[in-house]
Amino acid sequence: MCAASSRARYVRVFETCDEDKKGYLSREDFKVAVVMLFGYKPSKVEVDSVMASVQQKNSGVLLEEFLKLMSTKKAAQLHHSEIRQIFTAFDMQYRGFLTLEDFKRAFNSIAPKLPERIIVEAFRFVQRG
Repeated sequence: MCAASSRARYVRVFETCDEDKKGYLSREDFKVAVVMLFGYKPSKVEVDSVMASVQQKNSGVLLEEFLKLMSTKKAAQLHHSEIRQIFTAFDMQYRGFLTLEDFKRAFNSIAPKLPERIIVEAFRFVQRG
């Protein structure tokens, strides 16, 4: 989905959730908007964080703030999805973790000239977290 169509969707959801046409989303409006866009009810901590950051200035989340928040949330969601897809491609045995052999096999297929020492160092680095 391109940025313009995402923005238009976010605006539509904002307008739908701002039923009273207040110009902002209340706490409850914001929760409904997140459900509509991402399919889950945000946690109390997530909502508290958003509301605390905006309520010093306003009664709720204004459209521009909402657009920034949702764009950031979508980018994080896409990044997480990409990481999961890459991990799944490397986890050929569907164990939920990668062994050093899985790691070597993956790197040998995408960078066959990479020295094994570098692959082992990378594995140890990732393993340490």
